[in-house]
Amino acid sequence: SLSLSLSLYCFAEKRDYYTVASQEDSLPKPHFQDYIIMCTCVSCRKKMGTLSKALCLLLLFCTLAAADTGGAPKYKDPKQPLGARIRDLMNRMTLQEKIGQMVQIERTVATPDVMKNYFIGSVLSGGGSVPAPKATPEAWVNMVNEIQKAALSTRLGIPMIYGIDAVHGHNNVDPMLLKRIGEATALEVRATGIPYAFAPCIAVCRDPRWGRCYESYSEDYRIVQEMTEIIPGLQGDLTTERRGVPFVGGKSKVAACAKHFVGDGGTVRGIDENNTVIDSNGLYGIHMPGYYKAINKGVATVMVSYSALNDLRMHANKELVTGFLKDKLKFRGFVISDWQGIDRITNPPHLNYSYSVYAGISAGIDMIMVPYNYTEFIDEINSQIKSNLIPMSRIDDAVKRILRVKFTMGLFEEPLADLTFANQLGSKEHRKLAREAVRKSLVLLKNGKKGDNPLLPLPKKTGKILVAGTHADNLGYQCGGWTITWQGLDGNDLTIGTTILAAVKNTVAPTTQVVYNQNPDANFVKSGEFDYAVVVVGEPPYAEMYGDSTNLTISEPGPSTIGNVCGSVKCVVVVVSGRPVVMEPYVSTIDALVAAWLPGTEGQGVADALFGDYGFTGKLARTWFKSVNQLPMNVGDRHYDPLYQFGFGLTTQPSKL
Repeated sequence: SLSLSLSLYCFAEKRDYYTVASQEDSLPKPHFQDYIIMCTCVSCRKKMGTLSKALCLLLLFCTLAAADTGGAPKYKDPKQPLGARIRDLMNRMTLQEKIGQMVQIERTVATPDVMKNYFIGSVLSGGGSVPAPKATPEAWVNMVNEIQKAALSTRLGIPMIYGIDAVHGHNNVDPMLLKRIGEATALEVRATGIPYAFAPCIAVCRDPRWGRCYESYSEDYRIVQEMTEIIPGLQGDLTTERRGVPFVGGKSKVAACAKHFVGDGGTVRGIDENNTVIDSNGLYGIHMPGYYKAINKGVATVMVSYSALNDLRMHANKELVTGFLKDKLKFRGFVISDWQGIDRITNPPHLNYSYSVYAGISAGIDMIMVPYNYTEFIDEINSQIKSNLIPMSRIDDAVKRILRVKFTMGLFEEPLADLTFANQLGSKEHRKLAREAVRKSLVLLKNGKKGDNPLLPLPKKTGKILVAGTHADNLGYQCGGWTITWQGLDGNDLTIGTTILAAVKNTVAPTTQVVYNQNPDANFVKSGEFDYAVVVVGEPPYAEMYGDSTNLTISEPGPSTIGNVCGSVKCVVVVVSGRPVVMEPYVSTIDALVAAWLPGTEGQGVADALFGDYGFTGKLARTWFKSVNQLPMNVGDRHYDPLYQFGFGLTTQPSKL
């Protein structure tokens, strides 16, 4: 409280700046000259006359300051308009506190002292970075909360936001199914105490040689646009029609991240982080439309691509990040870099870090993913601000956007995670949903040799069948990259799930004998008296640049397994891969061919269609080429001559055999 020697009655009439709270960015800050002051000094009126305006202003300032300290700050009051909360908090923040909000570090370096001393605004788990092997939801929640408590112990108590990858693409054309997948993903991410998912990838993969093609939904921008329906699944349905405003609808939802802005799916020869050479029609007509939809659906964040566009690194592309994304599309969430993304503005990375920091921040990147070298970044940005290379207006824009997302998420009201959703992790309902997604994603490419009857659906009741192939009994191969670890795993000791071999055994009649031989020779097959065979082959797990391929062949001994088995007995070949692979040399010997993509833990979804419990309905969301020499080749190209065209897919009817 403030004790005054004068009995002073002050009346202030403030001009109304806050009548339209939703227009937070356009509101000017109030100034003292915007008050009309009417003061009367009671005890000294006769001696002093009317107090000077300057003294009244001083006393008014003191009174308002005293009133402000008597209650909770505006930014902590959820009843206040969003714009008022953001302004109030930013007016209290020091430069170091603002810079800290722009920093995202890896969880292994996020000690309590680091969080407090550097005012860190965000933490992430890199690929495979976990609190413990096979960590429980409780272990995840406890880890996130310990980091959060350190952030909350700072002077202003600004909560950090924890992010993690939720990568896998889904090669189907069912937006509502994908929305349900988004809802389940949000619950499972929240079950681990994490409120922010680096998903979806809305790249338009134009060349399957790219190692991230399985993160993309299609080579066609229209399908990618439809698949942005995963965003309201992750975040909730937008409750306002204001374009570009970030939205997260409650504790069961997560902030989403549309990535990688922009053109990452169009690099030369499909080389990860390479250069995309394209004219404006191609850029805005192929690679940008997914972002139009994502922003209209309230996506909270956008991640910038490692790749270059016409030789300019996207992390340094001010024209597109600020000029187009922020100014033209009116995106109001925050823009985040990729892992050490600003380092890679130069070649080799980190060659001129001062330039990289300047170029990245000036381009419009708001949050910088500097997993380990955060002190170097903080020192450098401090230096550039003090030298007036980076203006405070750019820092304030970044911090305002970050705080807007945090307030919108409700992090200030409920910063700590709990075990509310722990029972959702791997729940029966979610496994059922995943199984549905698997069978609806399957694409039947061939069903019977010329002149023969269709092979599928397979009979459940028969004498003896053979299951072969490297991918028949391997959960790690079914799941692909970004599973437990960055590059994925080999084998079945990684998570609970059903291999395709187990699914076959679960499905056939009890009297049907199932023989498994990963790579049988021709004599074994010929002498086995098998009624038919299921051969499961494909790619090993990979992620990012480690998946770049110049030949796109299936893993050995896949080709020999196909030859040995399909040359001797009727066979269906199931291809487990993140993209089309070379199959043209083997098609003539195969009776039936199924693209299973990456079915994850629910191999039973493959058996559902193979044996006729459900029919095949899937269509190709990308072109299946004959030879890599044709690449890149996409639907609509002049010399379009695929093995299986975009949109192709045979169908079957459910069977009770």
